[in-house]
Amino acid sequence: MQISQNTALIAPKNLLSRLFEQQNKDKFADIFDETLLDVARANNDIFSVLTQGGERIVLFENISKYVTDNRDAFCKALVNKLVSFSFEQIFEEKFDFFATIFEYLIKDYNTNSGGKYAEYFTPHAVAKIMAACLVTDKNVNNATCYDPSAGSGTLLMNIAYAIGEEKCTIYSQDISQKSSALLRLNLILNNLVHSIQNIIQGNTILSPYHKQENGQLAQFDYIVSNPPFKLDFSDYSVALDNKANKERFFAGIPNIPKSKKDSMAIYLLFIQHIMHSLTPETGKAAIVVPTGFITAQSGIDKKIRQKLVESKMLAGVVSMPSNIFATTGTNVSILFLDKANTKDVVLVDASNLGTKVKDGKNQKTVLSDAEEQQIIDVFNAKEAKEDFSVVVSYDEIKAKNYSLSAGQYFEVKIEYVDISADEFTSKMKTFESNLESLFSESKSLEKEIQKNLKNLHYE
Repeated sequence: MQISQNTALIAPKNLLSRLFEQQNKDKFADIFDETLLDVARANNDIFSVLTQGGERIVLFENISKYVTDNRDAFCKALVNKLVSFSFEQIFEEKFDFFATIFEYLIKDYNTNSGGKYAEYFTPHAVAKIMAACLVTDKNVNNATCYDPSAGSGTLLMNIAYAIGEEKCTIYSQDISQKSSALLRLNLILNNLVHSIQNIIQGNTILSPYHKQENGQLAQFDYIVSNPPFKLDFSDYSVALDNKANKERFFAGIPNIPKSKKDSMAIYLLFIQHIMHSLTPETGKAAIVVPTGFITAQSGIDKKIRQKLVESKMLAGVVSMPSNIFATTGTNVSILFLDKANTKDVVLVDASNLGTKVKDGKNQKTVLSDAEEQQIIDVFNAKEAKEDFSVVVSYDEIKAKNYSLSAGQYFEVKIEYVDISADEFTSKMKTFESNLESLFSESKSLEKEIQKNLKNLHYE
């Protein structure tokens, strides 16, 4: 009666110690795989992830089928590594420990598997800043947290850790089955098993899964997202343009380009979806966007910024250093929304922070703990700091054509140097002499060009 309903059930025959005893049997790989599948079947109600169509994806599959050489030896090696390891204390270290392990495990996923998993992983520094700037109230309870493009769940784990795992429920949707599996693992490791039932594999933009009883989109207290920036969604672009989506995609749906369909700006749809999915009056969100979004002077980008300002739900922007993501050269900013924001907006230019380091063939920028904290403190205090941050009103943003770039609001400094009348006259004569020399050279070049043109003949 004291065991939580979210506790896994494992039959005695499926214990690690039993597997260890059987490791010298013929076809041990089959025994190993069947053990994992049996555990998955016994805990289907707890650990399975739903697809959009209602199909359940179990926790484990035949792991050894991916091994091409000596499956038995591979499975034996795993069992021998695990059988003597003590898991009791490791689970008490929770988030900080597993975040580091998880980042290590999937760091080379992109190169080793030939997939595109790296796009689902957000650097820990970015995730930490997003969570720390969103969760400023330490008395939050029963909060709902959502990511419409969750990937491995890095952002969700950070926000849950900032709130308290027992004080929040996680919701997500992602089109990738691989990312859903890794997100599920992240939830299990971080004591968030109660949220696995809310992890959906499916297309958020075309068919959002999480809805209220009246059929309207579900609304959430906290939303975090690092959506894909560019993606070909031409197959269902026309299907999005319907009456039901008019309110959700208020600023419009990006056009299908004549070439380079994979350059369609799908992140603009995610931003609009997130704005529509926030809890009225109190909802907060943090979204990673390409930095070009914050200054674009036309199209859907500007319409979204205009809505954010006019509805007074923009809390601020942090422009990150270049190469903060090792896998892309795109400069990124973090867009912060807050339905309860009645004060001014803080814009932070952190582009000069960080240290450049080599990451394989790529170069990335790494922020120190002190630099991360500097961004968090300035943002949360809404502090204006010379050449780093500025606090502006909604009216000032309107006057700047809805630009959200901190640099455009910094004061222009003019340094004055005292010089005498003779020094001024001398400088002016030098300028005049230099100009005369340049004009003379220009005329000489002009004559030379004309002369050469006359010597050209058609053959």
